[in-house]
Amino acid sequence: MKKWLSLGLASLMFGCTSHTDVTDMNDSMSQPLPTMYDSTIYSPQGQPMTLTQLAVALKEADIVLVGEWHGHPGAHLMQARLFAALYQQHPDMVLSMEQFTRDKQHVVNQYLAGEIGEKTLIKDGNAWPNYGSDYRPLVEFAKRNQLDVIAANAPRPIVRCIGQQGKGYLERLPATERRWVAEQLTLGDDAYHDKFNASMHHGDEEKTNRQFAAQTAWDDTMAESMVDYLALHPNKQIIHIAGRFHVAEGLGTASRITARNPDLTVMIVTPVTEKANVAEGSPDFTFKVMPLPTAYVDADKMQAAMKEIYGRNKALKCEE
Repeated sequence: MKKWLSLGLASLMFGCTSHTDVTDMNDSMSQPLPTMYDSTIYSPQGQPMTLTQLAVALKEADIVLVGEWHGHPGAHLMQARLFAALYQQHPDMVLSMEQFTRDKQHVVNQYLAGEIGEKTLIKDGNAWPNYGSDYRPLVEFAKRNQLDVIAANAPRPIVRCIGQQGKGYLERLPATERRWVAEQLTLGDDAYHDKFNASMHHGDEEKTNRQFAAQTAWDDTMAESMVDYLALHPNKQIIHIAGRFHVAEGLGTASRITARNPDLTVMIVTPVTEKANVAEGSPDFTFKVMPLPTAYVDADKMQAAMKEIYGRNKALKCEE
């Protein structure tokens, strides 16, 4: 009797699962839930694309600008995969990076040549804190395939001093340091300037102008670095990695590239979320990812963090 009772309970527990339930479970297992690594690619017209289709669409570009939210795993994964896909169809690739500066180009070159190790690259090259998790895959792909890496950006201390003192700060730099920043800064009232101004909320016009000079010092320097490189290596294709604000909608670095050489074809790949998209009619290919977590909920804590950053910048010693 107990034996049949046990079998009956087993039937109740396991035998009553319907065919529909099993099917639903199998469908769920075959379609994993999205993670922060996942992304969906779209054309500028909003049509879904595969990574291979994206690479083909970018084939004729001289420069491909790929944006990121710094530290977003989905953006960094997309950058690495796109780099590899572009290389498959165009082996004469070059990696250009916001994350290394012109004054550290020799350190990057030493690493690519195997003359120094990664720890030395990170220390002497002033690599970003997230280098190991987010930028190592890009640099290692370049190293493995003997591709150049352009340390494209202007040094942060100089840019911060421009933010404090304005464009005139560049005139006080020694010649050896002045060449680490673009010869010309784009300071006119273009669409990028308007977008930057709209993101400022402190109401101090002079301060905003100094801060924009610092912002465009990054964009102009990165643009000049790539344009100068292609002038010496015209058959190369560059993939450039930079923050989303520098890349989106062709306003920042892209416009500065075109101003220097309008014959270059520049194409843009920008991360988006449900809430952060690109303007309608923008030339960007996009890839949709989950948004990053909210940085601050408490306004006081956010203000305290901003004051800490401001304090560090204020303590910076600039050329007199």
